[in-house]
Amino acid sequence: MNDVFNIDTSLNSDIRFGGKVIVFGSDFRQILPIVPNGGRQEIVNASLCSSYLWSKCKLLRLTRNMRLTVGRSTADVEEINTFAKWLLDLGEGNVGGPNDGEATIEIPQDLLITDASDPIASLIDFVYPSILENVDDHNYFSERAILAPKNDVVHEIYDRLLAMFPGEEKEYLSSDSLCPSEDVNSTQQRIYSPDVLNGLKISDLPNHRLILKVGVPVMLLRNIDQRNGSTVQGYR
Repeated sequence: MNDVFNIDTSLNSDIRFGGKVIVFGSDFRQILPIVPNGGRQEIVNASLCSSYLWSKCKLLRLTRNMRLTVGRSTADVEEINTFAKWLLDLGEGNVGGPNDGEATIEIPQDLLITDASDPIASLIDFVYPSILENVDDHNYFSERAILAPKNDVVHEIYDRLLAMFPGEEKEYLSSDSLCPSEDVNSTQQRIYSPDVLNGLKISDLPNHRLILKVGVPVMLLRNIDQRNGSTVQGYR
């Protein structure tokens, strides 16, 4: 998360930020500054911890996750706290012994996928147990999610999950031609052929071929037609 602040300098004060109290909120272990073609040293030097302002900052640490612990049993809270501590130790570089940027760490056994023959099936069974019995339970899906490092893995998991649901598949295809209002020559038509356009995979847009089934949960991340609805919606 990158926070942008609008500082009012009308006070003509020499005090940093004009004497205003500025709150920086983020996870500094995950979000690093982007230095084009920069190495580790350049990135570290560009971080907030290396700024001359860092010595003037007061560091506040959050110690309790209210969202994950409220309303849960003592055993669940203890398990959450144990996992949270392991994540913090991992981010602070305290797992695996002293290191200079590289270390071998041991992943807890309960976080590992032990089935090497079909790890995706094991992951689905772990995150979505008895999924067909909970199709109509909205809380069941809102409390679970699978994160993947690459879009190809996301699509593979989606295809496996979709195949588990009963019903007929519905295929929806995106537009695969250039805008006729633009001046398109023959060279552009060859470069941007339908096969090329259909093969594009962009992070913020769905693929050319979208397969859905009745009853399968759908998450709308962005509403293009904001006049007829809210900015972000979720529906089935």
